[in-house]
This record gives sequence, C-alpha cells and structure tokens, in this order.
Amino acid sequence: MMAVRAVNGGSLFRSAASPPLLAFWCGFRHFSSLPFRRNSELGLRFPIFCCENQFLGYGVGRSCSAYSLVDCVMEELAASRQRRRVRANVKVRITSTGELLEDKLVNRELEKGLLLEFKKDSDRILLGVAQRPDGKKNWMVYDQNGFTSSIKPQQITYIVPGVENFDQTDISKFLQKAEENLDPTLLEIAWVELLEKNKSVTAEELAEMIFGSAEPLESYCAHLLLSKDEVYFAVQETKGYCSIYVPRPTRQVEELLHKKLAKEAAEKELQDFVQLLVSAKAKPAHAKPSKSLWMMDEKIRNKIESLEAYAIDDCKSDEQKRTAGMILKTMGLTKTVSSALNLLINIGYFPVHVNLDLLKFNIRTNHSDEIIAAAESLLSESYDPDEVNRKDLTDLKVYAIDVDDADELDDALSATRLQDGRIRVWIHAADPTRYVQPGSMVDREALRRGTSVFLATGTYPMFPEKLAMEGMSLKQGELCNAVSISVVLHSDGSIAEYSVQNSIIKPTYMLTYESATELLYLNLEEEAELKMLSEAAALRLKWRRQQGAIDTSTLETRIKVVNPEDPEPSINLYVENQADPAMQLVSEMMILCGEVVATFGSANNLPLPYRGQPQSNIDVSAFSHLPEGPVRSSAIVRIMRAAEIDFRKPIRHGVLGVPGYVQFTSPIRRYLDLLAHYQVKAFLRGESPPFSAGQLEGMASIVNMQVRLVRRLSGSSLRYWIIEFLRRQPREKKYRALILRFIKDRVAALLLVEVGLQASAWVSIGAQVGDEVEVQVEEAHPRDDVLSLKEVIRN
Repeated sequence: MMAVRAVNGGSLFRSAASPPLLAFWCGFRHFSSLPFRRNSELGLRFPIFCCENQFLGYGVGRSCSAYSLVDCVMEELAASRQRRRVRANVKVRITSTGELLEDKLVNRELEKGLLLEFKKDSDRILLGVAQRPDGKKNWMVYDQNGFTSSIKPQQITYIVPGVENFDQTDISKFLQKAEENLDPTLLEIAWVELLEKNKSVTAEELAEMIFGSAEPLESYCAHLLLSKDEVYFAVQETKGYCSIYVPRPTRQVEELLHKKLAKEAAEKELQDFVQLLVSAKAKPAHAKPSKSLWMMDEKIRNKIESLEAYAIDDCKSDEQKRTAGMILKTMGLTKTVSSALNLLINIGYFPVHVNLDLLKFNIRTNHSDEIIAAAESLLSESYDPDEVNRKDLTDLKVYAIDVDDADELDDALSATRLQDGRIRVWIHAADPTRYVQPGSMVDREALRRGTSVFLATGTYPMFPEKLAMEGMSLKQGELCNAVSISVVLHSDGSIAEYSVQNSIIKPTYMLTYESATELLYLNLEEEAELKMLSEAAALRLKWRRQQGAIDTSTLETRIKVVNPEDPEPSINLYVENQADPAMQLVSEMMILCGEVVATFGSANNLPLPYRGQPQSNIDVSAFSHLPEGPVRSSAIVRIMRAAEIDFRKPIRHGVLGVPGYVQFTSPIRRYLDLLAHYQVKAFLRGESPPFSAGQLEGMASIVNMQVRLVRRLSGSSLRYWIIEFLRRQPREKKYRALILRFIKDRVAALLLVEVGLQASAWVSIGAQVGDEVEVQVEEAHPRDDVLSLKEVIRN
C-alpha cells in the first residue's frame, strides 16, 4: 500500500515498505488550514511551513523560515539515504550543492530475469522479463500478454532497477500496482522545485522525491510519469536504457498545458460523438436519427461532414481527412472509403442506395428559397413581351410525345397537307423566355445548373419546379406560349420553305412513345396528322442518309425507382429501341428543327451554339458486314470524332447529315437551348441579340463542364440500378446477349438485350461479332460496379 497526502490537487505517495518520514509529516493534522503561497506564473499553491519549536518539538525557540514541501522532502531524503540502501541499478550521486554527477547515466547489461519495458510496435509499449539471448544481440522476452518474442536492444525503453530473476507471472500484478500509484499531478510539484533550483532528474531520483523510495515499483512509476509526460519535463540526455530529464521553462509549460487541455477537450468531443454513432447504429431503422438532426449542432455537423467527405473520397482539407480517420479508428474500423460509407448507412445518415456521385459532383438538387420566391414572382406577372406578335395556332392538332414519366414537356408536333400534296410540319418548342430574361436571378441559377438532371431516383430541374411545370411546360388542353418552327418539305425530304415565329398552341394529345407507336400501327383515319408526321419523318431519314448521315440507333434503358430511400425499393425497368417508329419520328422532327434554326441563324447573322460533327474518317461500308442495329452502331460510335460547336456560323454535322444544327427544342431542360431562344426571340422582336459570339462561348464552357458531370452521373446511376435489378433476379435466369466486339482472346463485350447494359464475358470458340449468346449472372454488386457473367453453353 502507499500512503497518500493531498497537496492542492496533487498527492504525496509513500510506500508502506519505506522507512517513515520525519515526525513532521505526522503532525499535519490541520494541513488544510495552513497558509499557502501562490506560484504567480501557473497558479500553483504550496503550503508555508513555519518551523516553530512547539510544532517540531525541538524544545527551544527558533527563528521562522519558509520551506517548500519538496525542500522538506529533500532534506528528509538526504538523511534517510544514509540509513538505508537503495536497491537501484543506476548509481546516483549528488554533490553538496545538489548537482548531478556524470555517472548518473550508467548503462546496465541485459541478463536473464531483468524486468524491462520495450516498444513492441509504433503503438504499443509492453513490460516483459528477459528470458535468454537470441543470436548475438537480440533477446527473447516474455511479455505482459503471455507471449514470447525476440526483441532488439534498441526496442528497450527502460530496465526496472533493483530487480533480479523477476517472476514472469507477476508482471500483471506489478503493472496493476504501478497504474494504481500513478498521479501526474506529482510532476507539477517536482517541476516547480526542480525549475527553481535548475536541476535535472532521473526516474530513480524522482521516485525518491515524490514517493520517498527508489524501490523497483516506485522507480517504474516515476519512469512512467516522466516518459508519458508531455508538459513539464523533456529528455536532456539518453544513454542506453537510462535518461535524464530537465524541467521545461515556465512559458513553454503554459503553452503545452493549453495545448493539452485543447487536446483533451477534442478527445472528449470525439468520444461523445462516437457514442452517438454507436447508439444510432444500435437503433432499429425507424428510430435512427434523421439527417437533419446530425446537422443541428455545429461540432457534430463538422464531424459528420468529415465522414461524408471521406465516404465520397472528396475531403476538402487534411483536417477533414484526419477527423474522419480518427472517428473510424476509434470505432474500430479500417480507414477506407467503404468503412466510412457503411458506417453512415448503418447510422441512418445515408440510405442503403445513396448516390455517391450525386454528392461528390456537388449537383444542385434543391433551389434556394430566394430562387423559388423569384420564380413565383415571375409566375404572378401577367406581362408577355411577345403577346402582340404571337400567331394563333390553336386550330392545329398538336401531339406531345415523350416518356411516360416526363416531368417537363417542352416540345410538340403538328402536321398539315398542302393543296399541292406537300407536307407542312410544325415543331413547337416551349417558350420559357416568356418568364425568364437574360441575366435575371432565375436565369443565372439555370446557367449554373446547365441542365436538368434525370435519374432513376428522381428529377432535379434546371428551373424551380413550379415555374417549369405551371408556367413553362406544355399542358394538354390548355393555351400555351411557344416558339413554332414551320417547315414545308419537298418530296425528297429536303426543306422547301420554313418560318420561325412566336405562337399560342393548345396541345391535343400527351402520348407516350408506346401509345404513339400503337396509334401509328392502327392507322386510324381520325389521326391522319400523326400519319403525316410519320411520312415526313421517313422522307427526312431517307434524305439525311443520302447526305451521308450515319445510323447510330441502339437500345436505350430507362429505370424508375419507387421509394429509393427504402433498403429494397421497387425497380421498374424499360428498354426502348431507338429505331421504334414513334421514337424515330420524334428524333427526325428534332433534327429538322435544329437544321431550320441553324439556317435561320445563318441567314440573319445570329450568334448561336451551332453544333457539328466531322465524319470524314468514317467509311460506313466497312461495317456493312455487321448486323444493323446495336452491333453496327456500337462499332461506328467507337471511331466517331467528338462534336464541335461554333458560335458564329453553322458547321456541317456529318453524323446527322445536315449542313448545320442548333439544339432548340428543350429550353426548359438545357441551358444552351435557352440561349438559342434568347438570341432568336430578340431577333423576332427586332432587337439586337443579347449575347455576342464570344459571350456565348464563355457561357457554353461553363454549361458544358456541368453537362459532362451530369452525363457521368446519369450513366453511373443507370448502371448501378441495372446491376441492382440483376442482383435481385433468380440465379438461374438466362439473358440474351449480343456480341459487340472482342476485347481480348475470347473475352467479348456484350449487350444484354433484356436490360440494355453492356458488360463482358468469356464466350466459346466459334462465336462471332454480331452473334447472340445466352449468359447467366454469377455475381452482381452495384456498389462496387461488379457484374460477372457466364456463358450458357447450349448442348
């Protein structure tokens, strides 16, 4: 046992085995009532001991003098040292002035039975007993955990003095006693005394100062206090396994104490946060904290955001990375992206199917309150700058054809037959410039977004939803503002005449591609206008192919996920062939509109985003041996050159087979289409275009950068959900797959026809490009983008 006396928050330890100190100590029954002196630098308080005759019992009067507690201890130790032998291995000699001699550092040779401390690895320091030599320099050591290992001499950090043939079964008991006797506040007392006297100290000397003994246990306790201390003492010199420590200057101690307190506060914050994580993990799904709750407290928010940044591999600073790493380590997890992701899923912060790219690319998913308020204000305004110039086309039958889950309808079609038999087609584009002007708050936000984002899990519109749906979008049976392009075709499909004008239309039908195709097959007399549109589309396709257009139609997959926040949401998958009659009809009309706007812009010297795509290097006949459709299209697309944009004049679009092309029919969804509307609408009003070619180019660079991100996002999201769809299917299910090309040896790139996904698999000898094979899914892991297929060999 060790006696303890409190000293202003510190303690004075003395082992029961040590000889009693001066009777002086026993007389301190009223210690708390003694006067104190304060260390003004650090706020420490030490008792002032008055050496009066009645107090010390010397029997004669004496003059008063002041001593510090450590002074008294040192005097007693000096006397007691003469009365007992200190069983310490390190020799300590002090001069009459208390100065240390050079022989304070006397190294001890390793031998069997020594109790020593050694560094097991970068994180662990263990206590062990030397067993036997292992080679020339190493030693076998039995450690506190019951393991025997070979260590190098440089791994040893301390040899406990006064120990021979230590019983290795007593290591744990020795450690427990040492831990019980540790009180770091004792260092503060010793530091004050040693700093005042400008003295250094060894572990054994410190043991005598604060414990009154340099026995093995006390010496090791002093060593632990000094070696773990980061505030009061620094190593002055080390020889072998012995060190001399020197007290740090007062100012440095103050700084280190401040850092230590800050570190302790941060560690407590971390532990509290980890407890929140553990608690959230243990709760059932319905009871887990919502994402908003994690955002309420700033300190918690910073930590959860660090984890989120780590999970999406997008840490903005080293501090975020360190914070996330500490959280994962404290939770007992590996410092990996997947560990952070799974943790956030397990606490309910992320849904199981969280879209990491959506977060990583910083895609805007909501509009600010300020933008929404500005948009609603625009809706309430009744002024239409083009009202007097709008042509009334409400007598036309208008078809709006799109996917069944379209949120924004921004184009529609009409057709009439002239008396000479030629067809006049109308392509109507929604007119968002009725509400939005260049440079306005809502316009600038649309520029930053660049495009609407369409994902399997939801749509994030370029404009605020209410403005887009209620004001801009075309609606069945309602009067709608539009910009209408009228085109009369020659019998060969070329453009005979055209016009561009503001209009008012009243959409008749809102059709899906499937329903439009069905109507075309039915060939109903009452839907003659739809038949005319189909006829015009066929003429246009024939004409474009004569101009060198390249057919790149393939399979297109759409997925709609219902309740994407659920662990097992419903997945609805649709595969559409771009060669479908209704899809081809709409595609041809959009291309026709783009050609007309480019021609209109060129004729009126308008700066516009003119698109083109060279195809001079493509010899389509070289692919004639491949079957038409996805296989041939895939081969051609692989060698196509990138599209180009010119903002001053049209450039040939060789792939489409037209002399010029401007995207114009999706101004609610695509900002570059909106720019084209701004330019054309200004001309129709007799005004100068709002943007020069150079300004258009600058804005287009911003938009295209965002569009590229959205394409990556859309592609990765679609692939994720297709793989998740496949993961849920029965393992024995078989899929048709077209061989698109061979990647290496018999490993082929395949197109899974039923789901419209490209993948790869080994195929048997004899299979050729364009052949159809059967495959089964062996593995499907959407989070890791893993899809493993196996060919089904037919007997």
